[in-house]
Amino acid sequence: MDGQLIAFTGIAAGLVAMPGADFTVVVRNALVSRRAGIACALGIAAALLVHTALAVAGVAAVLTAVPPLFRALQLLGGAYVLYLGLRTLQSVRGRREPGAEDPPVVSGAGALRQGFVTNALNPKATVTFLSLLPQFVPAGSPAMPRTLVLALIVVALALIWFPALALLVDRLGRWLRRPRTARAIEAVTGTALTVLGLGLVLEPLLAWA
Repeated sequence: MDGQLIAFTGIAAGLVAMPGADFTVVVRNALVSRRAGIACALGIAAALLVHTALAVAGVAAVLTAVPPLFRALQLLGGAYVLYLGLRTLQSVRGRREPGAEDPPVVSGAGALRQGFVTNALNPKATVTFLSLLPQFVPAGSPAMPRTLVLALIVVALALIWFPALALLVDRLGRWLRRPRTARAIEAVTGTALTVLGLGLVLEPLLAWA
């Protein structure tokens, strides 16, 4: 592996592991079950594959060149993250009622969809990869093969990090799933998703204002 690939892997690992909506939604699902956490992680990795493919194809350049389209997609993604946050907070309130201590049931398909949609509706990811990938293509070398390798590195990192995060949360599950602890963590993750969603929604709205 050459020096540029090593440097790219380090930067991409930091971007993938950075706490945000993806991190929070994986933790939220892993608290329900290991299966839901892993499925959510795979959904995020699949969405990252879409983002990197779009970046390689140059579609992200269109988002950059057409600000209204970028903001519309950002608004849509923010609304979905906000919805997840509010639904989580509502679940916390519901579980305070007598006899409502059982954790919510999330199917593998539902968790996979949550992970995919949360990441896929974030246009910033595509633009980030579009701006990052060309920096690690050596001058004079074919761009397509190199960018495909870089894209696969990103997806591979996601396939390592997010399932590992889900397994870690599940490993600590006996403590994390105690009713009081689970409510506290769900309240934190719900609040985090709500704040992230509000930020994503307000940014394009303020830009349009």
